[in-house]
Amino acid sequence: MRHTQNLVHDAGLGLRRSFIEQALATPLDNVSFYEIAPENWMTLGGKLGQQFNAMTERYSFVCHGLSLSIGSTDPLDEEFVRNLKDFMRAHKIKFYSEHLSYCSHAGHLYDLMPIPFTEEAVHHVAKRIQRVQDILEQKIAIENVSYYAAPGQEMPEIEFFNAVIAEADCDVLLDLNNIYVNSVNHGYNAEEFLQAIPAERISYAHIAGHYVEADDFLVDTHGAEVIDPVWKLLSKAYQLYGVFPTLLERDFNIPDIAELQREVSTIQSIQQAWHRQNEQLSA
Repeated sequence: MRHTQNLVHDAGLGLRRSFIEQALATPLDNVSFYEIAPENWMTLGGKLGQQFNAMTERYSFVCHGLSLSIGSTDPLDEEFVRNLKDFMRAHKIKFYSEHLSYCSHAGHLYDLMPIPFTEEAVHHVAKRIQRVQDILEQKIAIENVSYYAAPGQEMPEIEFFNAVIAEADCDVLLDLNNIYVNSVNHGYNAEEFLQAIPAERISYAHIAGHYVEADDFLVDTHGAEVIDPVWKLLSKAYQLYGVFPTLLERDFNIPDIAELQREVSTIQSIQQAWHRQNEQLSA
């Protein structure tokens, strides 16, 4: 696995403003690291800024971007990347990831749009990822994303994803829920997709819930509990590749902190089950 696992480990949680005060007052013992969208925290001052400073002084953090728009044909926002670099250094945040998508076209679109699965797009996106890595002076991770249409598709999703990762020479943020959602929406085998991921590049993983619009149409919302087939896919990923850091995402309908901790504990239990099984096999 990649060097990122020297920076974070075990089970993580996306930090949200709604529970930052509670997390400071009563540390969440089962949360080993936190993740933030830097766009939501880079310019904060006042009480929230002070609380965030206190969190980054105590805990390990990673950044997961929302607005880089790595697949866009708009000019790369290098000023944002440089500001991000300063922000990460100021808070000793060691790692950054982004979505394999775009969210701008002559202005922000406020949604993550699918990049065409074409050879031309592979070269375009890989070049932009390389530029980001040059500015940050470190590798970044790119996340496999959920998508609901595939305009101009020339190759399967996994072939496109792997080609971008290889050409850019970047790491992978593995999203298990996105694999499951896409497998239902686009009719492919989730485990076969998982088996084709470049395992040596996995930095860490996301797991989340989704909304069921219909039996054959799921929407990736991060607004519900993780369902059993997604937990099983995480377990399968560990069986294939060993345990890697895994983070619970919850962006909407955020429950109380005890419920979030329960799902983080489920991540831990799956990780511990793998460790026990591995120890028994090694005995």
